Amino acid sequence: MTKEKIKKRGRPSKADLKRRRRDANKDMVIKWVAFVGVLLFLAVAVQQVMADQITFKFKSPSFNGINASSHYLTIENQEFNRRKEIKSEIKAAIDEAKRDKENSTVQRFIRNFESRVYAELSRQLIANLFGETPSESGTITLEGNTIDYTSDGTYLTLKITEADGTITIITIPIGSFTF
Repeated sequence: MTKEKIKKRGRPSKADLKRRRRDANKDMVIKWVAFVGVLLFLAVAVQQVMADQITFKFKSPSFNGINASSHYLTIENQEFNRRKEIKSEIKAAIDEAKRDKENSTVQRFIRNFESRVYAELSRQLIANLFGETPSESGTITLEGNTIDYTSDGTYLTLKITEADGTITIITIPIGSFTF
């Protein structure tokens, strides 16, 4: 014992009683916290003890057979979509190259030149058919196609024979066009 405790023999003071009660309460709280902690530890430990036997199962439907058909269909669908996407990318690249080729300066010049040549041929044909001295008949050959025209004074008949042998006949009344 300490000197203080030895000195005081007799009745404890109020402060000593309060201190003893406070110490007793602290001890009680510590015991309850320890008890609850032990219970929680045991509850967790019991859960670990109740584990089941470890069994191995394949997760892939290819091995275990569960939902295998839908698994195969999913794979087939993904492969089909990839092939379709690759084909569309190739087609887009080919179309872009074709457009670039058709829109080059040389190609535009050739289209413009052809358009003007055809316009001039058309003007000359109209002059021969309807001009001051119209001809009664004639033949024009253009890129393997043959155009025969005849006029009876009332109707103009155009007979167009294509390179593959297809014949188209167009009959136009003369003098009924007014502007």
